Amino acid sequence: MPTEFEMRQRNAKFAKDVREGKKATHVSRQEKMLQKSPLSLWALGIVVFVVIGGVFFEIMRILFLD
Repeated sequence: MPTEFEMRQRNAKFAKDVREGKKATHVSRQEKMLQKSPLSLWALGIVVFVVIGGVFFEIMRILFLD
C-alpha cells in the first residue's frame, strides 16, 4: 500500500494533468452519462423498425394499389 506522501504526490500530479487539459485516466460519471444514448439499443431498434417498415409499406401501397 502506498504511503500518504506517495498518495499526495500522485493526487497532485493527477490534478495538475487535468488542469493542463490532459486526458484523465478514468472518465467521470457525468462524462459517462453524456456519452450514453437516452434510448437503449433495443428501443432504438424498435423505432427504426417501425419507421422503415412504415416507409416500406407506404411505397408498396403507392406502387401496387395506385
